[in-house]
Amino acid sequence: MQVKINHPTNTEAGITIIANPEELKFIKEHVLEHFKTSIKVPGFREGKVPSNILEKHVNQESLQSKFLEEAVEQLYTQALQSNKLRPVDRPQIAVKKFVPFTTLEFEANVPIVGEIKLSDYKKVKKTKPKVTITAKDIDDVVKSLLERAAVKSDVDRMAKNGDQLYIDFMGEDDKGNAVNGADGKDYPLLLGSNAFIPGFEENLVGLKATQDKTFTLKFPKDYGVKALASKNVTFKVSVTKVQEVKPPKFDDHFAKTIGPFKNISELKADIKKQLGIEREQQADRLYENELIQEITNKSTLEVPKVLVDDQIDRMEQEERQNLAYRGQTWEEHLKEEGVDEAQHKEQKRPQATERIKASLVMAEIAESEGLDVSSEELDARMQQLRTQYQDPKMLEELEKPEARRDIAGRILTEKTLLKVVGYANKK
Repeated sequence: MQVKINHPTNTEAGITIIANPEELKFIKEHVLEHFKTSIKVPGFREGKVPSNILEKHVNQESLQSKFLEEAVEQLYTQALQSNKLRPVDRPQIAVKKFVPFTTLEFEANVPIVGEIKLSDYKKVKKTKPKVTITAKDIDDVVKSLLERAAVKSDVDRMAKNGDQLYIDFMGEDDKGNAVNGADGKDYPLLLGSNAFIPGFEENLVGLKATQDKTFTLKFPKDYGVKALASKNVTFKVSVTKVQEVKPPKFDDHFAKTIGPFKNISELKADIKKQLGIEREQQADRLYENELIQEITNKSTLEVPKVLVDDQIDRMEQEERQNLAYRGQTWEEHLKEEGVDEAQHKEQKRPQATERIKASLVMAEIAESEGLDVSSEELDARMQQLRTQYQDPKMLEELEKPEARRDIAGRILTEKTLLKVVGYANKK
């Protein structure tokens, strides 16, 4: 087999393959094996027909089609392996010459992972910040527990900070059009919680149930929804209920109602412990992400567009699911953002590109370190997941081949992270 390779770009390969007759003869013999059980020839038992006789009884169009398919697949795969090319999508095949069973020349164009020049990741040093839990952190959790356990009762008086209101509200722009994401029905709002934009809650202080109020506010310039940032919105608010909120007394009795605690000291100790675990996990993730980002930034690579496009699609699918969970349509979300479908995708391209870069760098490090995932490791993790999930649909998903590949990828990533973290902390 003769193989010629050219690279239109660093992430594309054009492969020209010319087969030799001996290879094609072997492939033809292999293809004829597929027909032995389906073709009956008088005088021969099923599966025992010699190839030269079987060939005369096989539909020639079917034989040539199967032969061409098999030859292209085998030779293309061999060319990839011998030249250490890493495709990221199916190739576009163009047959240039084909004389049945003796001559075959074809071209394959395929996007590939280009050359990756890893930074010296073993020399990247980074110290993970220490996690501290302050008295205020603990007090904030206590405050939240008290708020959730508070007794709420309807009152017929003007609202004040600390009260919970139930409101219907709607926002309009300066043209009187309804603003998506600036409305709600029977919405519970604790005055003083700062859950809304500055000025909103302050405008509701002093209102009673059944009273209405209209006021205009300017959204912060750094507001999360770009379409609303720095925009003036006129709110029409109706108060349907005012409730007085009476939190319980923070004492040993309250501690006993929360869990197996004898007093508030034990409760606070547990809060500190749980916060510590949570903050350590957050710090680990942040540290690992920053470490990978630093190694990636110091490495040199180009990302195939098809991988970025696939990543964008996955990110958008995830976003759609989250929106559906919140009861918002995709069209409403795009309108909020002030973009169309194509613009929304392009907004995600930089983040998607960085994710793919980091993934490719991690894969390169894993290969450099000789890391892999054994079948025993994968089986153990799969069994662990089966015991965690009781939902039949989730268990069914776990049995799919793509789920096993995904889990194997996660395990390999974990192993690679352990390596780079170990190097980063090595004295």
